[in-house]
Amino acid sequence: MKRALTLSSALLLCSALAAPLGATELRATGDLGVIVERATGSVLIIDQSEHAAIGRIEGLGDLSHASLVFSPDERFAYVFGRDGGLTKIDILSQKIVKRVLQSGNSIGGAISDDGKLIAVANYEPGGIKIFDADTLDLVADIPAEGKALGLEDAPGRKFVFSVWDTGETRIVDMSGAEPRITTFAHVGEQPYDALVTDDGRTYIAGLFGEDGLAAIDLWDETPEPRRILPHYGRGQEEMPVYKMPHLEGWAKAGDQIVLPAVHHHEVLWIDSRSLEETGRTETYGQPVFAMARPGGRQVWVNFAHPLNDTVQVIDSMTHQIVGEMKPGPAVLHMEFTSRGTEAWVSVRDENKVVIYDTTTLQPIGEIAAESPSGIFFTARAHRLGL
Repeated sequence: MKRALTLSSALLLCSALAAPLGATELRATGDLGVIVERATGSVLIIDQSEHAAIGRIEGLGDLSHASLVFSPDERFAYVFGRDGGLTKIDILSQKIVKRVLQSGNSIGGAISDDGKLIAVANYEPGGIKIFDADTLDLVADIPAEGKALGLEDAPGRKFVFSVWDTGETRIVDMSGAEPRITTFAHVGEQPYDALVTDDGRTYIAGLFGEDGLAAIDLWDETPEPRRILPHYGRGQEEMPVYKMPHLEGWAKAGDQIVLPAVHHHEVLWIDSRSLEETGRTETYGQPVFAMARPGGRQVWVNFAHPLNDTVQVIDSMTHQIVGEMKPGPAVLHMEFTSRGTEAWVSVRDENKVVIYDTTTLQPIGEIAAESPSGIFFTARAHRLGL
């Protein structure tokens, strides 16, 4: 009798557990991502394994130059719109949690290493604003005399950004009760974007107005800017720039950093410790993104108009081009799955995202999207500088 009661109870328990699981359709976040639909002010929520869109969130404003970061638990994304909008979205419920118009024109943002603060870089009125990640309440307003860009997170609850108009770079330390700001008066002419290496040590700002780049060792107790590659481009004819190159922490390939050259059809290779040049690779066009596949074995590069229908793959050991694909007109962005087995490529003018096997370089899937641009997987939540 006792055995029968135990079996009956077990069956009832199994039945009770089964119903809620099926009804709620529990889903984890590690396989999810977000695709920006730049023309419609919306984003797609996508599932990597299914190669499918599973939802759309609308009402996000001007996404013509949008980027986003993820909360540490991968559930929330913070979308930075060109119209100054900062929007917190829940990628599980597929809803807007809160939206604030924090400036007239913004150009990206960052999340602090503890996930508690969101910083936004502003063109108008300039400088950066820092918000509580939970409530989106304003925590700090850091003004600047010009366009703030190259905003990156750094270890120790710090943010680093540069100012196009003045050539400044600033470190904003948010670890105390009040912001502590270190200003480097002139790192170079017209810094246009920047990266922080994946170890959080080196901040590198690209310079549009002169040859070379500027680097700052953030591990130094008294950091100072250092000019690197000072002779790059000197004596060469500069080409018109149709789209500004982007620098980000994804550019680390083993013990090298690969950077898209401004004014030239090349990518630059530099040693990640000495910051000395180790090589150059001629490319099909003017590079916009040079992204290292996880593990660093390959670098994938896309290009500015009018040669923006092509992606090239470069071997990071030989610096030679080993593959070339033509996904379609206006390739705007690329994103790797967390272990680098796939590359997702947005093709704006054909309203699609093409998925490639990174070993065979063959397409293995496709997702329809309205004028897609940025692609962001939740694995970014656990990396610096993204």
